[in-house]
Amino acid sequence: MKKFLWMAVVSLFALSMAIPALAAEKMSRHDKAFVKEAASGGMMEVEAGRLAQQKGASQEIKDFGQMMVTDHGKANDELDSIISKKQLKKPAKMEAKHKKMVDQLNALSGAEFDKKYAKEMVKDHEKDVATFKKASTKVKDPELKGWVDKTLPVLEQHLQHAKDMAKKLGVEK
Repeated sequence: MKKFLWMAVVSLFALSMAIPALAAEKMSRHDKAFVKEAASGGMMEVEAGRLAQQKGASQEIKDFGQMMVTDHGKANDELDSIISKKQLKKPAKMEAKHKKMVDQLNALSGAEFDKKYAKEMVKDHEKDVATFKKASTKVKDPELKGWVDKTLPVLEQHLQHAKDMAKKLGVEK
């Protein structure tokens, strides 16, 4: 009887170790790729928003930067929670394309920064909205889909705000 009980305990322990690995495997390759892109893009938005607060000439750019830090910071935290639950590996740093944009912005200041930032925010949010709309129909994981559907309207608001901001600054697309 003791041997049976010991085997049952060992089996339950082994099963408890396997379940998280199965959770990570359950997410589709497409979903994992989306998570990686969204995490990197979110990091870029926050970092660029911080730069806007520091280097922007206009109050509108500074305010938009604050909104990016707040909104994308919150979305990043929510995505991090999903990544953790699914036992996925969170990207440690931004992808090269996102790092390049941050580096370009960091090299500018004042009105020159404002125009580049506004232009990039329009372009980036147009891409993000399209990516999230596609993900809304393609993502298989229910928790990730819920996050996508919750985040998409915020991105659409950001896009409209970025377009309005760019127009006020006389920025051509």
